[in-house]
Amino acid sequence: MALFHAELSTLPVDRRIFATLLIAAYAHSSGVSWPIHAFFEHGASVWWLQIVALAVLCWCLRHASTWRQAFGLGWLFATAWLCSTFWWLYVAMHTYAGLHGAIAALAIVALAGALGLYYALAMGLFWHLSQNRPVIGALVFAAAWTCAEMARGTWLTGFGWGAVGYAHADGPLAFYIPWLGAYGVGAIAAWLAAVLASKLRAAPSAWAAGLALLVLGMTAPASLTQWTEPTGSLTVRLLQGNIPQDEKFEPGTGVRQALQWYGDQLMAGQGALVVAPETAIPVLPQQLPAEYWGALQQQFLQGKQAALIGIPLGSYSQGHTNSVIGLAPGLTEPWRYDKHHLVPFGEFIPPLFKWFTQMMNIPLGDFNRGPLGQPSFAWQGQRLAPNICYEDLFGEELGTRFTNPALAPTIFVNVSNIGWFGNSVAIDQHLTISRMRALEFERPFVRATNTGATAFLDHLGQVTAALPRLSEGVLDGAVQGRTGLTPFAWWVSRWGLWPLWLLALAIIAFGYRQLRYLSTD
Repeated sequence: MALFHAELSTLPVDRRIFATLLIAAYAHSSGVSWPIHAFFEHGASVWWLQIVALAVLCWCLRHASTWRQAFGLGWLFATAWLCSTFWWLYVAMHTYAGLHGAIAALAIVALAGALGLYYALAMGLFWHLSQNRPVIGALVFAAAWTCAEMARGTWLTGFGWGAVGYAHADGPLAFYIPWLGAYGVGAIAAWLAAVLASKLRAAPSAWAAGLALLVLGMTAPASLTQWTEPTGSLTVRLLQGNIPQDEKFEPGTGVRQALQWYGDQLMAGQGALVVAPETAIPVLPQQLPAEYWGALQQQFLQGKQAALIGIPLGSYSQGHTNSVIGLAPGLTEPWRYDKHHLVPFGEFIPPLFKWFTQMMNIPLGDFNRGPLGQPSFAWQGQRLAPNICYEDLFGEELGTRFTNPALAPTIFVNVSNIGWFGNSVAIDQHLTISRMRALEFERPFVRATNTGATAFLDHLGQVTAALPRLSEGVLDGAVQGRTGLTPFAWWVSRWGLWPLWLLALAIIAFGYRQLRYLSTD
């Protein structure tokens, strides 16, 4: 921290640049998910605002006189941007976990600051390789920024929430999502920002290329983005119990309410498939009354309906999992999906951090991790692929289900409990994440959540129906399954994110080689 202060304090520019940088950081967060009902819909992405805000960062970096100063400016921008992106973690830690407000706020800043180091290193590298070379500099900026995004989203379990690609679920760059995925589209956005920041210093070819990308995205016919075809329709009922989060795991209140409400809705017999959210049944099956579990099994294993139900599974001796069980006629025992990507501190305790979790009053556990690429739940000609909570944040992990196209999912099912974060923009951000995955794979998403957003998304990432947030209700709809592979699904299922890593590193290596060539010329 002392190094950051020392470097920033020697910048040979007016200190108002810091205020400009902080405003741009907040605008950057707002471009990914607009926070208030004004000018734009709450939670909507504003693609052009994201690009302009990132261009301001590029402009500020040009005022640095050393790479260390660029490092400091990049860290300041990233920390402020990330704090304003996932500030709602405060609600979970303070309101529901009972952590002191000051400690909760400090924890969020510490998390944002740690993740911001990826971008600080990227900006220091960009400054070093791009001096007086706007065309190469724009490419290096995009490559370095993308490396930082992928590192944040994958290393140390990964937390890529609020990555810039999500600002482009709508807008001209959405055209490229089935080809390149969220990180690839984020790279294009970063490159456009760098070209914009260069004003007229970039070559006319760079400006022409940027304009062509935008025009193509706005005018391309739908036939160029249709990589999948329908596989029939499935009637689905989604359940949203709105169980109070501070009572959800209390035996005398929330548990009783959840068992009563979800039990009644599951037994109501509507729709070919009924989906209940994450931990809709908040206790282990062996802890349920025998008649309760028996009635559910009889309803679905011997009836004409199927159900996907969020429930914890396991035992003290074998360990526990955050799971979804599938019940359908003809099954001799329930199908199950075990969550693979666990939440640090909420579902497993990272090494050396037990002291921190002990400060919070929250139902924590060290859950067992399910494998990647678990088989889909087959029902009425569809292959349903559940994912739990923020697992839909990791497109490269969902992509492992597409290695064999004949077994690939036709419908994604997300079950979540965002009640931890109250009535915040986290609900909208998570909906946008599902929209991005729908666009990447051209698969419909159905989302059943405790408090929102419970919704149907089509294979183009559009919300076709949704329940009001923070309300109790059911949502009925027909979902059209899809088969086939998008270009993104094809390459990410085989190589993960390695093609993007290698391309970005090759651009950085080219920038370094050109710098050495110029320095020896």
